[in-house]
Amino acid sequence: MTSIIIAVHVVICLILIVVILLQSGSAGGMGAAFGGGGSQTLFGSSGSGKFFTRLTAIVAALFMITSISLTVMSAHRAKGTVMQDYSPAPIEAPVIPAPVEQSETPSEKVGEPGAQEKPVAPKSE
Repeated sequence: MTSIIIAVHVVICLILIVVILLQSGSAGGMGAAFGGGGSQTLFGSSGSGKFFTRLTAIVAALFMITSISLTVMSAHRAKGTVMQDYSPAPIEAPVIPAPVEQSETPSEKVGEPGAQEKPVAPKSE
C-alpha cells in the first residue's frame, strides 16, 4: 500500500511542477514571448488563468493528502524510539596526576632539566 501511495505522490509532484511552470506570470510569461495573442490561445480569449489556478489548487490538495497519508503510515509502522536500545557508557572519574614536588636547590647534574652550569674560570696563559 505504501509503495502505491509513493508512486502516486511522485506522479502528483511532477504534475504540480508542470502545472506551475505552465502558468503565465504577471508580465505575460512564455505566452507573450512566443507571440501568443488573446485570440490564438488554447483556452479562448478569457485566457487560461482560471483553468490553471483551479488545476494547481486541485493538484496541491492531492499532494498534501498523499504527504499526510505517507506521514501517518510511517508513524504507525515505527515502534519505539531511536533511543530505545541506547545504553550510555559508565562515566569514569578523571585521573588527576599528583603534583610534582620541587626541591629548593636546583639539581647539580648536567643534562637534567633545571640544572645549572658552574661558571668556568678562564685559563691563564
